[in-house]
Amino acid sequence: MVTIILRQLAAIAILGCLVQQVRAQPVDAPKQAREIAAKVCSSCHGAGGNGGDPMFPKLAAQPSLYLENQLTAFRSHERAEPDAQHYMWGPANRSMDEQLIGAMAKYYSEQPPPKGVSGNGDLIAKGRKLYQEGSAPRGIPACASCHGVTAAGQGLFPRLAGQHRQYLLKQLQLIQKAVRSAPVMHGVIEHLDKEDMEALATYLQSQD
Repeated sequence: MVTIILRQLAAIAILGCLVQQVRAQPVDAPKQAREIAAKVCSSCHGAGGNGGDPMFPKLAAQPSLYLENQLTAFRSHERAEPDAQHYMWGPANRSMDEQLIGAMAKYYSEQPPPKGVSGNGDLIAKGRKLYQEGSAPRGIPACASCHGVTAAGQGLFPRLAGQHRQYLLKQLQLIQKAVRSAPVMHGVIEHLDKEDMEALATYLQSQD
């Protein structure tokens, strides 16, 4: 934990320096976004947003509108679950204006998508069925109706394919307990049990 905190403090310091440097020059938001992604965001999310640390989400190939919405929510502190406060409130601060947020979102949306990681076959089969069909008797809608048949995401709905299983599990639990605010999702996943979540997360991690 100490290492992560030090890494975050260093990232925030670098971000501040980068923003100060570009303020003295003509604005080139795409260039600034690439520099911040390489020197700041990569410390947690990996190069191109395709990192291997399951504590942090993969950002590569996420829908641009979704990323813009999340960065704005971090900046305004609308996303206030503990991890958001600890890791994103500092980097996504007031120095990130709408132009830079848009450029950051566009940069990550254009990165190559993550590759799927295979897992338990029985869980993948159960997760696929839940994702594609839901369960009408249990009041569980199909995830594909919002996140897309291939889980590539669309609009305000994130890409789930290839995401870390552990990260997905944690977010499902946080949203279900209303620790993380996600109004659309609260009702959608309220009837999922622990085994459902494990199956969905294992299935989604296996997808390209």
